[in-house]
Amino acid sequence: MELPEFSLEAKAAAESSDSKGGSRTWPEIKFIGVEERARLERLLLNRIKDRSEEINTLWAELNGHWGYEDGFYRYYHGSFKVYGVQNLTSKAVTLLGSLLPERPLNQSFLNIVNAGTGKEFAFEHNEDWPFHTRPILEAFSHSRFMIEMCLRYASLPEPPSPLPSGWAALLYLYGLR
Repeated sequence: MELPEFSLEAKAAAESSDSKGGSRTWPEIKFIGVEERARLERLLLNRIKDRSEEINTLWAELNGHWGYEDGFYRYYHGSFKVYGVQNLTSKAVTLLGSLLPERPLNQSFLNIVNAGTGKEFAFEHNEDWPFHTRPILEAFSHSRFMIEMCLRYASLPEPPSPLPSGWAALLYLYGLR
């Protein structure tokens, strides 16, 4: 199963960390002015609203039997079918990236995604099942969370102040916080 690389830098960072996650990389901070940040935040909210039907459809797929429920079941069952949720992760990340292509996605998020996508089952993985499969569910869970936050805040008339935690997480996803 071939999945797209979301960032070569994220892949390199993920590969350079040890198996216990000992290496920590911080996202590159690109400062933007207050006015530009406010403009991009409004643009993000408007695009979420405009694409809410598409986001809802993906949300249903992420939460459908073959996504959230089956993915976790397959992890605990020790089934190679857990690898299938990578496709949903990829769909979610692609959609998230398309909502605000003017901004790169958060490097920490991409490190998680790259560690949990592009994996193919091999029988040797059974010897250290959690090492090989937990990153798949972690990437799925983070991308699912961001899609959920899009839906939760899609009905806002304007960007909120003070910031609810979920909206702030979305802003971090796009380097706007």
